[in-house]
Amino acid sequence: MRRLMMMAGALGVVLVMSSGAFAQVPPDPNNPNEKVPEKANFLPYGAPISLAEAKKAAAAAIDEATKRGWPMCVAVVSPSGQLVYFEKMDDCQYASIDISQHKARAAARFRRPTVVFERLLGKGDFFAYLPTLGDALIGSRGGNPLVVNGKIVGAIGASNGTGSQDDTISLAGAAALK
Repeated sequence: MRRLMMMAGALGVVLVMSSGAFAQVPPDPNNPNEKVPEKANFLPYGAPISLAEAKKAAAAAIDEATKRGWPMCVAVVSPSGQLVYFEKMDDCQYASIDISQHKARAAARFRRPTVVFERLLGKGDFFAYLPTLGDALIGSRGGNPLVVNGKIVGAIGASNGTGSQDDTISLAGAAALK
């Protein structure tokens, strides 16, 4: 029995020691994620957007949507992704209420337009990890950071049209604060 226990222990040690070799995966030179940038490149967060600024951005987006005849839902969030202001035009689909807020939240929390995620997901397998970044991620254009004096004060999201229509409307709202 003792001999059997010793052999089982030795086998366990061998398995533990060799498992690291199986876990090693060599870097793929074709994977753009293998490159390490020299420094971090991001816009810093600023003070959260005020209600007056949020209404100004949303009004510009709604004006652009009205001019083009595109019924939209427009959401403005703080840098943390919390809703500050929301507006739903008549004839906007109900699903777009949540989608517009989700786009704004992703643009604020990840400090980049949501079109970036859409484009990266379209590049294939090297970006398949993106959906694992959490429920704030959305791979659909139409969410854009709101930048004042070089700092992100919030984000705006639009939904109900095609991705390019949504992006056009949210960009119109973002431009109102520049």
